[in-house]
Amino acid sequence: MPLHPQVEDMLERLAALGLPALEESTPDEARQGMRLRTLGLGTPEPVDRVEDLRVPVSGGEIRVRSYAMESSSETALVYFHGGGWVIGDVGTHDGFCRSLCIATGAKVFSVDYRLAPEHVYPTAAEDCYEATKWVAENGESLGVDPAKITVGGDSAGGNLAAVVSLMARDRSGPSIAFQLLIYPIADDDLDTPSYLENATGYGLTREGMRWFWDHYVPLEDGADGSGRKEAYASPIRAQSLADLPPAFVLTAEYDVLRDEGEAYAEKLREAGNTVSLKRYDGMIHGFVRLTAALDDARAALADMASELRAQVD
Repeated sequence: MPLHPQVEDMLERLAALGLPALEESTPDEARQGMRLRTLGLGTPEPVDRVEDLRVPVSGGEIRVRSYAMESSSETALVYFHGGGWVIGDVGTHDGFCRSLCIATGAKVFSVDYRLAPEHVYPTAAEDCYEATKWVAENGESLGVDPAKITVGGDSAGGNLAAVVSLMARDRSGPSIAFQLLIYPIADDDLDTPSYLENATGYGLTREGMRWFWDHYVPLEDGADGSGRKEAYASPIRAQSLADLPPAFVLTAEYDVLRDEGEAYAEKLREAGNTVSLKRYDGMIHGFVRLTAALDDARAALADMASELRAQVD
């Protein structure tokens, strides 16, 4: 279907900010640009408890921001923000995590994993795995049932949620009950039909994704990029996708990542996993965070909540 009129309006407003193209920016400039765009997302919903926690990881510690309502269940949604492993943080996704907490009824734990290029692959993936393991191991003090640990994320965060699910299977824990994969990065192939059809004009571009990959798994300094083919970078390339948690995979019609997300869902299904896949027609990459402006973003949030509760509660 055509680009949704609400999305067209959003793209016009983003263009009016006059921000440089991602591939023409330094990481710091791109991070600031994402923070500026986040300011236009509206007032975050109030939740009863928000707390910044410190979680030990290899080489240091990271922040994990927890969200809970008085009525929250013992389900935990460990959430990994998007931003191509280079930009984004718990602040840029604060509003969305609040909305997830309210909609799903789960306690949400937003992971401020370390970013590239300061910390290249596999640091982000390992941070997210360690944070998920920490939530499971501290379930009693966090008010969480270790049998109800779920993971989720958008874009690079969807990649990390898929990777953490693989790591948990490969490393014999923690148990993951559900994975929420919002237009996930599943592969390093920039030549799929959706990459070529949506290369420019819809927010995330083909060259922007190349910029992200170049920072996360660099090619310079003698590196050959083979790490991009590893399962913990491109989960669709895993030797086996069997025995993974039930998944809800969301894609957007006008998104460079559409095809790989849908291909990953199909491979999960072929491997015997429970998978629900939904494409949101007329939508672009990043649409789910725009609940103040897009009807389909609010519908997607309701779909996520329904899928999570169906699999876990």
